Amino acid sequence: MQHRRLGDTGFDVSEIGLGTWNIGSDWGEVSEAEGREAIRTALDAGIDFIDTADVYGDGRSERLIREVLDEREAHDEVTVATKAGRRLDPHVAEDYDREHLEAFVDRSRENLGEDTVDLLQLHCPPTDAYYRPEPWDALAALADAEKIDSFGVSVERVEEALKAIEYPGVETIQIIFNPFRQRPAELFFREAKRRNVGVIVRVPLASGLLTGKLDRETEFPEDDHRNYNRDGDAFDVGETFAGVPYETGLDAVEELRPLVPEELTMAQFTLRWILDHEAVSSVIPGSTSPEHVRQNAAVSEAGSLSHATHGAVRDIYEAAVHEHVHHRW
Repeated sequence: MQHRRLGDTGFDVSEIGLGTWNIGSDWGEVSEAEGREAIRTALDAGIDFIDTADVYGDGRSERLIREVLDEREAHDEVTVATKAGRRLDPHVAEDYDREHLEAFVDRSRENLGEDTVDLLQLHCPPTDAYYRPEPWDALAALADAEKIDSFGVSVERVEEALKAIEYPGVETIQIIFNPFRQRPAELFFREAKRRNVGVIVRVPLASGLLTGKLDRETEFPEDDHRNYNRDGDAFDVGETFAGVPYETGLDAVEELRPLVPEELTMAQFTLRWILDHEAVSSVIPGSTSPEHVRQNAAVSEAGSLSHATHGAVRDIYEAAVHEHVHHRW
């Protein structure tokens, strides 16, 4: 497993991490035993960067991470990033303040069994929050109080990322980036590299579209966001299939399939494509399948894709996907 520096946090993290949204909620029924096994498998495969959030299963994901790390006495060996803010109801920019964020952080510290959270990220706050000093001042105060080590923000839009990195102390940006969401590779990646900001890539497989294993007959459980959030009824539609209409995404995957080297799966090809971008610090696919977790981790040792392949992926994006996503996120 190769490691990359996570901005100027001081953490060197595995370039393949583990996302744990599906361990917590919104991906159909997942048992706690399955969740623990996915985390164990990731650690065994050399993954030492785990991303979670306080709303994933209302703290369930954080708690399962703590339990597995406790088993191995591995807390100091693994960097855990969590998120806060989505517990606000209503979810408004004005409430991203010290009082609310400190309460959320204290709860996450308890769930994770840590005095200090390694990395605390605001969890896709309203756009107005990026134009207020209070959220960023609150994070700096929590860092001064040693309740968090480093802080950043998980964003929906490139414009939000560019605004966030203007604030002193913002060390990481988590953003959606994959062959169906290529806009971050333009101005944002250049600015992140220039400012030494760590880039964490989420939704790398476009909610499973870029595994190549979904089709028009695939059915999703009622409690799976790929069922209930296709039109953005619950949260930003860009979180589901990366915002690409499902059938359009399936067609684009078929266009990508001939580009995949024999030794890689479609999912591995996608993760390698992401890692070929130098600005990326870590990519955090989520899976409860031990086999898939191991396959994801193995991408770190795969060779880079050719310049021609990258060009072909860009051509498919521009022809089939660009019009649906590029202007929105």
